Amino acid sequence: MSNSPIPDLNDVVIRALDLHAGAPIPRMKLAPARRRLIVASGNALPTARVLFADEPAVFADEGRYAGVLASDSGIDSGIVISASGEKHAPGIVERLLDRGLSTYLVTCKPESTAARRLPSERVIATPSVPEPLTYNTSTYIGMMLVKTREDTRSIKRFLKKKVQPRIPDFKKFGAFYLMVPPRFDGVREMFVTKFDELFGGRLTGRCYTTEQTMHAKTVVPWDRELFITFGSRNRDYGSHRLDIPLPEDAGFVAMVAVGYYVIGHIQARKPAWFKQHVEEYKKIQERLFARQKQAAKP
Repeated sequence: MSNSPIPDLNDVVIRALDLHAGAPIPRMKLAPARRRLIVASGNALPTARVLFADEPAVFADEGRYAGVLASDSGIDSGIVISASGEKHAPGIVERLLDRGLSTYLVTCKPESTAARRLPSERVIATPSVPEPLTYNTSTYIGMMLVKTREDTRSIKRFLKKKVQPRIPDFKKFGAFYLMVPPRFDGVREMFVTKFDELFGGRLTGRCYTTEQTMHAKTVVPWDRELFITFGSRNRDYGSHRLDIPLPEDAGFVAMVAVGYYVIGHIQARKPAWFKQHVEEYKKIQERLFARQKQAAKP
């Protein structure tokens, strides 16, 4: 991505939906388990909660999973969710295998370091396209599709026909409050993380369900905060309001696509903070993981 202009997130959403409209969706075939430990980082963690919502599972990130392993003797299977199959993933896979757990990897890179530590039948690979660092849109949408099997063509049509015409000029707003239906509580974290990645401390982004919003989230008003409500009409909160529809019977992929599409349009109307700094951050991140890998060597 570094040799071409960095696209905004809304453009990447369209590209991801196009990819998955023409790509086969794998099936997830797992051996039965009493309780699985699902390990994931960043926005892979809410993705994991979508994938395994119906399982007796425990969810943990890279900093907590070792403690969960030590305290929960009922865990007999481990699943690592990692788009790249690198960074923390290889070490986590090895630790799960060392514990004798039936271990799987969900990834977009079936030739990655983590994938090579497992038999091919224990690697669930979903397609992706190259994206700027941190965007992870085709990756996690593809993983969610394993569970939801949504029609990405219809989601794209909805974005173009129903969402795009409602996009205002976001320039005058300095804060954004996103409200989602309670059934999508599991992906609120993804939107907050995306604000962190794209805007850092320069732009505030909050996200709660419509029910959570009733509990003292709006005590302090600000006339530069825009309330964006997905899938319903906001009659009560904020002096500036934007209601964004969701497709009928929307699933998690549709919710993520619509949310990311709107956030991408906010990005497009703000200074190019992310684009100015992402390449330098990439070098910093590579140094951090290299140092951690070196420290872990015996």
